[in-house]
Amino acid sequence: MVGEPQDDCLFCKIAAGQIPADVVRETETTLAFRDISPQAPTHVLVIPKVHHPDAASLAAAEPAIAADLLREAGQVAGEEKLKSYRIVFNTGSGAGQTVFHAHAHVLGGRGMQWPPG
Repeated sequence: MVGEPQDDCLFCKIAAGQIPADVVRETETTLAFRDISPQAPTHVLVIPKVHHPDAASLAAAEPAIAADLLREAGQVAGEEKLKSYRIVFNTGSGAGQTVFHAHAHVLGGRGMQWPPG
């Protein structure tokens, strides 16, 4: 069921503490941890603790948690002392999503080009 932890979801397992992560922030509804394959000097993932396959489905089903996720992404950027940063939500494999649990990438610490690629 959507919103419930999924047995085969990497991020659900990280949120449950079953798989270790380098956690930088945690709230009642979100968890932020360093990406294991960083694409920038600062690369932190912010996930909701509830399972939804992507940001759009999270926002449609649980807008308050989607707002928490975005707020926490900003908090992470502040704590990492990023003056400029990018928040990325990939949706679908064609956009680079590899874990189908909603999550934001907080990227910073280097110049970001546009278009992103």
